[in-house]
Amino acid sequence: MRLARRTPARQRDSHAPQPAPSKARNSWYSRAVALLVANDLTKTYGPQTILAGASLAVEEDERVGLVGVNGSGKSTLAKILVGLEQADTGTVAKRREAEIAYLPQEPVFPSDQLVRDLVRGGLAAWSAAKARHDEASAGLSRGDGNAAALLARQAQAGAEIERLGGWDPEHRVESLLGHLGLADRADSPFGGLSGGERRRVALARILVARPSLAVLDEPTNHLDVDTVEWLETYLIQEYTGALLMITHDRYVLDRVCTRTLEVDAGRVYSYDGGYEEYLFQKAERAAQAERTESNRRNLLRRELEWLRRTPSARTGKQKARIQRANIAIAAPKPAEDKRVALELETKRTGKTIVSCDDVTLRTPGDAATGRVLAQGLTLALVKGERLGIVGPNGAGKTTLLRTLLGELQPAGGEVVRGKNTEFAYFDQGRSGLDDVRSIADNITGGAPRVTVNGQTMHSSAYMERFLFEPSKTRQPVGSLSGGERARVALAKLLLRPANLLVLDEPTNDLDLSTLSSLEEMLVETEATALVVTHDRWFLDRVATGILAFEPDAAGVPRVVQYPGGYGSYLELKAVAEARRAADAAERAAPEKQRAASVAPPADARNEKRGKRALTYGERLELEGLPQNIEASDTRVTALEARLAAQSTYTDGTDVPALVRDLETARAESTRLLTRWEELELKREAGEGGGS
Repeated sequence: MRLARRTPARQRDSHAPQPAPSKARNSWYSRAVALLVANDLTKTYGPQTILAGASLAVEEDERVGLVGVNGSGKSTLAKILVGLEQADTGTVAKRREAEIAYLPQEPVFPSDQLVRDLVRGGLAAWSAAKARHDEASAGLSRGDGNAAALLARQAQAGAEIERLGGWDPEHRVESLLGHLGLADRADSPFGGLSGGERRRVALARILVARPSLAVLDEPTNHLDVDTVEWLETYLIQEYTGALLMITHDRYVLDRVCTRTLEVDAGRVYSYDGGYEEYLFQKAERAAQAERTESNRRNLLRRELEWLRRTPSARTGKQKARIQRANIAIAAPKPAEDKRVALELETKRTGKTIVSCDDVTLRTPGDAATGRVLAQGLTLALVKGERLGIVGPNGAGKTTLLRTLLGELQPAGGEVVRGKNTEFAYFDQGRSGLDDVRSIADNITGGAPRVTVNGQTMHSSAYMERFLFEPSKTRQPVGSLSGGERARVALAKLLLRPANLLVLDEPTNDLDLSTLSSLEEMLVETEATALVVTHDRWFLDRVATGILAFEPDAAGVPRVVQYPGGYGSYLELKAVAEARRAADAAERAAPEKQRAASVAPPADARNEKRGKRALTYGERLELEGLPQNIEASDTRVTALEARLAAQSTYTDGTDVPALVRDLETARAESTRLLTRWEELELKREAGEGGGS
């Protein structure tokens, strides 16, 4: 699905990327409109420089995305901005009355506090505003003090209450608990929650609070697709504060953010607009850097040629030229963007990769008491097929993967794995990693050399493909960021030959560059894969089909297969739901009402009796209808074949448009057949009337 280029909310004089405001400008910025301003921040950890002169400003009501490769310092920068860490040098200033809330990747609250109470804790600012309103109202009712001042105080507090969500905070608390999948856990202690549930509690607390600025570190991690879409809509339509959001969800970046900041080599670069505008402007920045470097090389070539001439050519008047050549020689080359290089070593597959017949899935445990997750699942995975698996949290996505892998037994039906099928399983918890051991030990087991696709290379060269410099490979995995841990897990996984990749939330914590590399590897090698992910952009680029956990009309849980990526799935699901709704409405209609809707009025029936014979034009139309019907059926068959072909989902075809064409062709075929039957009946009636 391709998004139209959106017009940035704020246009600058140039479409080229703009650096963060200078120090001189920031002093005005902070007084005028900025909620938060950071100047020349530096931060080092031992020999590693994380930030080197990073500057930025966040304005009122802005929605800012923060991107950069894993380990570039995004989370460190966020912690410095909210005061959880101190920069080595530089300053951070915020507007005096601004409230700033922070969503960390691993929230910490007292383990015995209940979920509902923790979320209510976000109402502190609302409670303070309500207390001020009540105090002013009480003063007015008693006639105390200056009435005009009390009225102004009351109005100001009322406006603050409205900004913070209105007069019924309990309704908002319960609504957010429901939307974030926490309603069933509302009375549970925080200590008993999973990591994903803890993050959702912290997110709900911030959304209830509605601070002046919310700094969110990976808010979509551990959310299912429906919840991500709800959050996206909520942030666009209901959230009133400013946002600074670290996320790798490209749809969220594109639809929510009005500006994108990139952390690159310790500095911060600003681009107007969301993800798509960021890509266009970053490409322009790269092209400008390439032109500058090309001009520098040309200057070097000319000046070096001159310097190599005889000394007599170099008079005192040429000192400036020599100096210019020396400056050009000493100038650093622009840094090249480094990307993870992913390579998959595949093995030949047999006729069967993995299939299941009439499978029933239950939650692990006693078959009699386990909750049914899906019934009647029949599936045969073919070579080159990449199925994205979507559904609410707890629907059974990971259970399905583990059943297909053989780690769990189905509650009913049969799962068949091919004799030659070799799985490569990238699990959600990255459980194959040992946090105590180093990066090198985790990836290669300490071996000096590794074999990749039949080629032997030094282990350090292989790890550099995953952006781990030799100086860093002895670092313990437990000290890495979430994205760096994911890269270690990928590097380890891809050393093992496989013909079926099973990826459970592979996009969590991965930066945009690594996600792009993973997408390219899957598509270009025509890998066979099963992928559980909430990343809709990833599914649209990679998936040839979608397995969706959704109940049928009777509420029985099932898994439904749709062709194409996520956009196609939404279109086809909407069509199916519309058909079910129409069928249900027709079944619910009284028999007489249905008969009345079908039978023509009496006057029309009498009129038809007097006009049974075909006209000359109708006879010609009837003669041509069989040929038209055949052509229409051929078009339907061709469109169905295109929609069933795997290449349709990898060659850039607009699948939603193809689905609409198929629906139109089917409707036209039905119309022609109905018209042929109508004219045939009229012809037969006319011939009967004349006999």
